[in-house]
Order: sequence, then structure tokens, then C-alpha cells
Amino acid sequence: MFNVLTGLALGIVVFAITIGVGVIVLQEFGDAVSSCATSYSYNVSTQLCQEDANLSNTASPSSATQTTNSLNTELGTSGLAGWTAAIIALSVGLLFIGALMGKGKK
Repeated sequence: MFNVLTGLALGIVVFAITIGVGVIVLQEFGDAVSSCATSYSYNVSTQLCQEDANLSNTASPSSATQTTNSLNTELGTSGLAGWTAAIIALSVGLLFIGALMGKGKK
């Protein structure tokens, strides 16, 4: 039983590392391909282009940056990572149901 739990724990850790690395890589890639119109510069913290003369004026960055930001959202908490708790609960539940059903056969 604990061998299966160890495998499940390793799978969850690999899943979390994959999501974490993916989010970081997409964030940095979006920052790297950002381009703004003239007289605007890219603000990394807001992920928008800000006018150099008036910082309250913002504009959308390039479509490549918008696409990577969208992929980052789909991978992050509102996407795949949001399902992590359900995946863990389902896996552990099925593991225990399978262990209890297998006891009667011995």
C-alpha cells in the first residue's frame, strides 16, 4: 500500500514541478518577446506597455506577449493547476477503494 502511495506522491511532485517550470518559462518568454509602440515601454510587473511621458497611459503589448500570457493563465491557477486538488483527491480515493476491495480476495 505504501509503495503505491510513494509512487502517487512522486507523481504529484513531478506534476507540481512541471507546472511551476512551465509558468516561469512562459512568463520569461512573454517578457522577452514583448514589443510596444514608440514612446511606450514594457512594464514587467503589470505586463502592459506604459507611455514614457505619462505612466498612467497603458496599451496592450504585442500579440506574442498576449498569447504567452494567455497560455500562462491556462497553465496557472485558473487552468491546469486549478485541477490539482481534484486530481489528488480522486487518486487517493481510488487508491483506498482499490485497497479495500482487494482485501476480501486474500
